[in-house]
Amino acid sequence: MTTQLCGALLAAVTLLAQATPAQSPSEKVAAVLDDWHRAAAEADEARYFSHFTAKGVFMGTDATERWTAPEFRVWAHPHFAKKAAWSFTPHHRVISFSADGGTAWFDEMLSTPKMGPCRGSGVLVLENKIWKIAQYNLSVPIPNPLLNSVVKQIAGSGK
Repeated sequence: MTTQLCGALLAAVTLLAQATPAQSPSEKVAAVLDDWHRAAAEADEARYFSHFTAKGVFMGTDATERWTAPEFRVWAHPHFAKKAAWSFTPHHRVISFSADGGTAWFDEMLSTPKMGPCRGSGVLVLENKIWKIAQYNLSVPIPNPLLNSVVKQIAGSGK
């Protein structure tokens, strides 16, 4: 089977798992986010991008990094092609829901091997009973005592 077909099949299995009535809405959202992170760690491009809505957005740590899912896929493709995407391990996540249950927002602390501690936050929407990532924002939390130094470094970088 092709890599793309394997990724699509894995995404389909994940989506079927979302339909398990025994799971709470929070567990279903967490399962999507966990599978999304696993897909990156396994360099499974098709599965990773299947978790975005058609108009999904990814915001990276640099101020210039605001991509639609298709733009992000173009940027990320060389990493996935080399089987060397990224590995983010969530260790604390808080999920909240809109009153109608069709929108979820979350924040999560992440351990990363290259960037150290990070924070992800975002929004998922329920599309045809399937949770999809509408927006993900990756940030590096800066301890308050270091903030003035970082602000000066950013100002000095011309960005």
